[in-house]
Amino acid sequence: MMQEDRNRAERKLRTAARVAGRHLPSGLPPILYLTDPARTPDPVVTASRLWSCHGLVYRHYGQPGHEQVAADLAMICRKRRVSLLIANDPRLAMRVGADGVHWPFAARAEARRWRRRFAIMTASAHTPEQLRLLQNAGFDAALLSTAFPSASPSARKPLGPLKFRTLARASTLPVYALGGMHAGTAEYVAPVAGIAAIEGIETVFGPDAQP
Repeated sequence: MMQEDRNRAERKLRTAARVAGRHLPSGLPPILYLTDPARTPDPVVTASRLWSCHGLVYRHYGQPGHEQVAADLAMICRKRRVSLLIANDPRLAMRVGADGVHWPFAARAEARRWRRRFAIMTASAHTPEQLRLLQNAGFDAALLSTAFPSASPSARKPLGPLKFRTLARASTLPVYALGGMHAGTAEYVAPVAGIAAIEGIETVFGPDAQP
């Protein structure tokens, strides 16, 4: 990404963050950066460039060295006032002093016993029915996918902006849009949802982005 394009994308993300921050409950960051072992090669570098309005969801999938990476991320996030969530690993979250845990939908029952241990608890929803089942289940927000067309191998048929906004407005639980989220699509969901992204953040703040 050229510097001019990166600057433009950063401005759009800032605008979307301001819009989303107006309706999300206090304590929920308007933008979440999700890591992935294959798609975010150096999340520590990316974390060191995030704004205070970001949150970071570290998804380690049992990769070697993940405990050290989690500790490094925790230190950086504290310095930059970025909320840190560890995906599906509450014990690691407690060891590094993370702000919360992000849970897969299938682990929602296990999440209940950890509710009082963390400031933020989020869960994944991949269908409208899953989003419905997360209502009043003790979570602070749901990450609903797939919002827009995505290159992710796990991406489903995209909901599209109209259906996504309808679902987000009807939800009693705050929702983040995940899947195909970047500076160009964030504006379509920011009035009703937070933004959760992988490449959309990596291309602006990642190791290959110009400082």
